[in-house]
Amino acid sequence: MAKDTWSHLKNVNNASLYENSHDIYHFPGNHTHHETVRNQTASSEFLLMGFSESPELQPLIFGLFLSMYLITIFGNLLIILAVSSDPHLHTPMYFFLSNLSFVDICFTSTTIPKMLKNIWAQSKVITYEGCIIQMQFFALFIGLDVCLLTVMAYDRFVAICHPLHYTVIMSPRICGLMVLVSWIISVLNSLLESLMMFRLSFCTVLEIPHFFCELNQMIQLACSDTFLNNLEMYFKTVFLAGGSLICIIYSYSKIVSSIHRISSAQGKYKAFSSCASHLLVVSVFYCTGLGVYLSLAGTRSSHSSATASVMYTVVTPMLNPFIYSLRNKDLKKGLQKLFGKVILKGPIVIDLKKYL
Repeated sequence: MAKDTWSHLKNVNNASLYENSHDIYHFPGNHTHHETVRNQTASSEFLLMGFSESPELQPLIFGLFLSMYLITIFGNLLIILAVSSDPHLHTPMYFFLSNLSFVDICFTSTTIPKMLKNIWAQSKVITYEGCIIQMQFFALFIGLDVCLLTVMAYDRFVAICHPLHYTVIMSPRICGLMVLVSWIISVLNSLLESLMMFRLSFCTVLEIPHFFCELNQMIQLACSDTFLNNLEMYFKTVFLAGGSLICIIYSYSKIVSSIHRISSAQGKYKAFSSCASHLLVVSVFYCTGLGVYLSLAGTRSSHSSATASVMYTVVTPMLNPFIYSLRNKDLKKGLQKLFGKVILKGPIVIDLKKYL
């Protein structure tokens, strides 16, 4: 009887060990394994490795990114306040610019605060849910950046190539509709990206060699089939970024052609200066973005790709307010009026000597 009991317990233990090993190792065609991996994914944590693991460099990185973040917030907020407070800036170009400034604030706020929090707390952890949410908002706001830059190029095209019909073509209703369509496209893009990420599984606690949950890095770290995710990523890049770039290049080819037909040098300068700021912003945004993805294809260094990503995720939104304000007289006047109102509404100082 004791021998039978011992044999039964041994069989139970062997079965238990087999089930536990089933949770760890992959058996092709086994659905229980995929369910287990997905359960692990739902409660797993990722590690954002950032730029450097050296403790001595962390205070420097923290101070540098905090400074850039505050400059970005302050500069873009000034643009929004100047445009909204000055009636002379209530035109389609500045309407789109204020929307771009708002998107840039949200864009940088998606990634930098989490990185600063992790450096301050000396932790690199981000939850799976937090990673998906970060990716979703990152895709939303970078899509809006692309769409708004395209819309602004069209605005400059109409202003220079069809000046007599500008007020009709770029009416407030049409401008609002353009921004609304940009939001719809970006929201659908971010939702699709999130749904595609939910189908991936991650087996263990993973290290992300970046300062935020970047889509390409996440796909590379997945332990399930990523063919559809890569296909979706390349299609989205061609459709959004490529389509936007083609529209911008076409618009500026027509703008250059129209400027070339202007007889006076002063008229040429005035026409070119009205779109120079936007052209510079587009060049910085697309050159840095394309540079990042070309560098990813040509190098295997994860830290170098993270450093390159700073250019279009942090530096470009920070530079946009300076580019527009330094090269735009109307915006300079709007900022001067804004500062004048702030000073006039400041504390009133009474000279008591007059009453003594």
